[in-house]
Amino acid sequence: MDKVEREPVAISPQQAWEMLQQDPRTVLIDIRSNMEYLFVGHPTGAVHVPWIDEPDWTVNPHFVTQVRQVVLGGICAEGAAGCVPVILICRSGKRSLEAGRALLESGFTQVYHVDEGFEGELDEHHHRSSVGGWRFHGLPWEQC
Repeated sequence: MDKVEREPVAISPQQAWEMLQQDPRTVLIDIRSNMEYLFVGHPTGAVHVPWIDEPDWTVNPHFVTQVRQVVLGGICAEGAAGCVPVILICRSGKRSLEAGRALLESGFTQVYHVDEGFEGELDEHHHRSSVGGWRFHGLPWEQC
C-alpha cells in the first residue's frame, strides 16, 4: 500500500494570529536561523527551534525532538483533537513547509505553516516585508 503524503496546512499570517488568540494550546514556532530570529525579528511569543542553522546550514537532526519538547514532551493523542496545534513560520514559507512535513511524518496531526512567512517574498526592488509576511500585515513582533 502506498504511503499517503500529508502536507502542513498553509495559512496566512492573519489566520495564524487568529488561531493563537482563539486556542491557547496553539504553539507558534519560528524555525529560522539564530541570526534571523535575533536580528531580523520574530513574532511576539514565538518559540525558536531552528530547522536549518549556522555554521553548517544543515537540517537540525533534533528538530522533531525539540518541537516535541516544546509541546509538553511530545504528547500527541490519536485524532486531530488530541494533538497540540503547531504553527511554523520561516522567512517566506518555504522552509516551514519542509519542516512541517517532518513533523507530520513523525506523528503530529495538527501542523500549519505561515505561507507568507515572517518577511514575505522579494518585491521588484529585492526588498522583503513590502508585499507580504507577518511584519507587512502589522502583526505583533519584536527584535533583540
